[in-house]
Amino acid sequence: MRVLNLGSAAAYLGALSGRRRAAAAIGLGVAGAGILPPLYLFPLGFAAFVGLLWMIEGARVRSAFWIGWLFGLGHFAAGLYWIANALMIEWWRVGWMIPFAVLGLGAVLGVFVGAATACVRAAKLPAAAAPFGLALFWMLAEVARGHVLTGFPWNLVATAWLASDALAQSAALFGAYALSGVGVLVFALPASLARGNWRPAAASAAILAVAWGAGAYRLAQSDAGLLPDIRLRIVQPNVPQALKWDPEARERNLEELIALTRSDGFADATHVIWSETATAFPIWGDTPALAARRAQVAEAVPPGGMLVTGAPRFARDADGIIYAWNSLHAMAPDGTLTATFDKFHLVPFGEYVPLREWLPFERIVPGGIDFSAGPGPQLLAVRGLPIASPLICYEIIFPGNVVPAGPRPDLLLNVTNDSWFGQSSGPHQHFAATRLRAVEEGLPAIRAAGGGISAVIDGYGRPVAKLGLGARGVLDSGLPPSLAATPYARARSAPVFVLAVLLGALAGWLRRYNVAT
Repeated sequence: MRVLNLGSAAAYLGALSGRRRAAAAIGLGVAGAGILPPLYLFPLGFAAFVGLLWMIEGARVRSAFWIGWLFGLGHFAAGLYWIANALMIEWWRVGWMIPFAVLGLGAVLGVFVGAATACVRAAKLPAAAAPFGLALFWMLAEVARGHVLTGFPWNLVATAWLASDALAQSAALFGAYALSGVGVLVFALPASLARGNWRPAAASAAILAVAWGAGAYRLAQSDAGLLPDIRLRIVQPNVPQALKWDPEARERNLEELIALTRSDGFADATHVIWSETATAFPIWGDTPALAARRAQVAEAVPPGGMLVTGAPRFARDADGIIYAWNSLHAMAPDGTLTATFDKFHLVPFGEYVPLREWLPFERIVPGGIDFSAGPGPQLLAVRGLPIASPLICYEIIFPGNVVPAGPRPDLLLNVTNDSWFGQSSGPHQHFAATRLRAVEEGLPAIRAAGGGISAVIDGYGRPVAKLGLGARGVLDSGLPPSLAATPYARARSAPVFVLAVLLGALAGWLRRYNVAT
């Protein structure tokens, strides 16, 4: 009876048309967003991807595209709803952009899903091969989404594997893009139950069991030790975003940040870590005013230690043109800036307006000057810390682009300001991306977020210490060591290539087998 009911459900979804088909596709996409943090409702992945396969089975290529596009619209609009929070902070100025930002972004990202489902149908894959085709084309669509027009690889399906520390270890082998392909395959294989075939569903369960077992074994071999002589103090002031750049509040915010930093335990810290633009004032430059500001900030440098902070940076060229960067500085006790890093992956419409000459949009971040991009991933030497790869804000979401080419760093250092997104799923998703990068690279991560979530994460993606969303305080912690370079860190794009060949071969073999029989 259960198989019969699934068969009826598959037939019902496949026969839908018009508004009902659109509503079902959007609804399945929304359900699929439930696998993402902070919910991690893994079973919804099976409902979403099985339902998607049932809807496109037998559809024309054009219809399959629109079904996939509607699925993507629902999936990304539900997963990225929190973007509206950032636009509500100055609603009188940019609130009108909310429908374009949430639904418009969902519509744009939905094109990648539509392309994947259209390719499944264009390949004329039978039902038995369709899960392999969907996994292949979804994976390739995620790779494209991560690179086209500067890329936006937020909420990859691989993020769902963080529901379990053991399952998350698969990222060390596959990397996020290939792990998304495996995830879609796992979610889609049970579609065969509608035809009374239980073997693909059993294979799905077997993949999960093997992944969990291998991950549990890897974790069992892990060393929970911390590096000696490093005592971190991550400061999370939780200043409301509406007050962060307020001219009347900025001075008070900085004074309170310094006072919070110097609270009990300050003298024991070796390194203080502040968040992205923690000081809303620039501290880089030669003027007396900037020197005085550095002297003020230097009060937060622990005795004999170092401070790492985000701050805006400005410079004027010979023609009088002012340039701005979203920067990170390392500061010594005497106020000297010993290292500077400029953000290289800027947020469209947040830090700059693409095609500004033609698009009538304002930047979400106040200010009349677009930020300039830094040179790219690079190493940062901070006295007393392992060599770090600094990453500002959403630079941490890009798989394979968080460390520079050449010598490998020993640490991921991510500073961000997630206060834009309030008490929503956005900061949880951003935090999950940091954990996933740590597993991929086998590197510990320090994460300082203005309003949360701040944490120290080991090379297995596990938080060693954590300060939750919306909390105000300091996080004192040691630092885990780096691990040996993971298979993914050594191979990079190879897992995607190998998995693509494997999935394509299996889909092709099943297609031929189906025709022959």
